[in-house]
Amino acid sequence: MLIQSQIKEYLSHLKVERQLSSNTLIAYTKDLDLYSAFLESHNVNSVTQIDEAATFGFQQEISAGQYSRTSIQRMLASVRGLHKFALREKWVSVDATSGFVSQKIPAKLPKALPVSETLSLVDALKSSEEVIDIRDYALVEFLYSTGARVSEVVNLTLTDFDRSTQSVRLFGKGGKTRVVPVGSHAIEALDKYLVRARPSLIKKASNLLFLNKQGNALSRNSAFNAVRRCAQLAKINQTVSPHTLRHCFATHLLEGGADLRIVQELLGHASVTTTQIYTQITAQRLREVYATSHPRAQR
Repeated sequence: MLIQSQIKEYLSHLKVERQLSSNTLIAYTKDLDLYSAFLESHNVNSVTQIDEAATFGFQQEISAGQYSRTSIQRMLASVRGLHKFALREKWVSVDATSGFVSQKIPAKLPKALPVSETLSLVDALKSSEEVIDIRDYALVEFLYSTGARVSEVVNLTLTDFDRSTQSVRLFGKGGKTRVVPVGSHAIEALDKYLVRARPSLIKKASNLLFLNKQGNALSRNSAFNAVRRCAQLAKINQTVSPHTLRHCFATHLLEGGADLRIVQELLGHASVTTTQIYTQITAQRLREVYATSHPRAQR
């Protein structure tokens, strides 16, 4: 079996059995295409022909290239996954990636805005009566209120939002579902959107919650533009995205005394370890406040 066919079968496994998102599958495909090209340039045409020297050579090549550490780690993870799959399927008897050396990446703290700036951003379009502004105001309120990923929000349907319980059903990574409360401000913004804006956007029957001007699903790019526009109106001088509001959601909850496990559930993280990065932010903020406020903090 040629390497391209083996990679195709592995990607099919990731899509069907692991249910990875389309964006993740695209990244895996690019990584494994690069790996396949490297192998073929060294006359290796099947996973069964790959040894540790070949995988080490690939690691050396990408490490010497212009890739970031994060990209290199992702590429190695893609290749490692392929070889573990080959071992499981009994195509090979030895994992040729067992000698991979991981490059430790310094953890980057998510950039969360202070509460005051976040509220200024979210409220930037609150008073507007323009149809698109009403929609975008509801969108940013919803993102901050729920901590949802933008990919989760643009695919929401009307039935996912339960007005009676003030909650929404979100479909996260790996097909996992969670129910998250929706705050009163977001409820009010959604009510206004559903009554005053969404009917004007409907061009054909649709059960989608957020619609674009053509009456189709709102794109991720449109959601990014909405958040950026609100940030500009609020005079926030840094790059802001829908994911920034997710970081703000988590950070502000923890700063307000929320339990880490609860925040983990709300964010839809599989492991609490992923959520723990936000505790570093709150600890950092405490140190900053102490340094500037305590009379004996510094000379």
